[in-house]
Amino acid sequence: MATWQDFEREAPELALAVRARFEANKHHVLATLRADGSPRVSGIEVDFLGADLTLGSMRGARKARDLQRDPRFALHSTPSDETLAGGDSKLSGRAVEITDETELAAYAADLPEPPPGPFQAFRLELEQAVHTTVGDDHLWITSWRPGEPVRRIERH
Repeated sequence: MATWQDFEREAPELALAVRARFEANKHHVLATLRADGSPRVSGIEVDFLGADLTLGSMRGARKARDLQRDPRFALHSTPSDETLAGGDSKLSGRAVEITDETELAAYAADLPEPPPGPFQAFRLELEQAVHTTVGDDHLWITSWRPGEPVRRIERH
């Protein structure tokens, strides 16, 4: 697992492209696992705070309870439009709940807007990043895993 900062250090160009996708739109799609193991998809906002990529949730929300029970997640950036200008990004890994009161207060203070009510926050530890771009007759899939070189595959 790696922090966002680790990703930036190991794969700076890819991290820049992925970050641009997540900053281009406010809302994204988070996949978690329900108690019975089936997938749950939820809308989510993410924030880049210091070395970390984070997400917050209303206290007790289903997605937060899913992550507390099983921290595995997949996160998909919202495409800009049907042309996929700028590409499409996906991240996966484990979400670590921020429970320390001082750290939670610092998290809330660093947000662009304060949480509207009681909340839970999670730091995302990355296991994989994938960025896909579309050309005239092909697509490029660029991927990274911690400690491994960036891979780029062309598909026609």
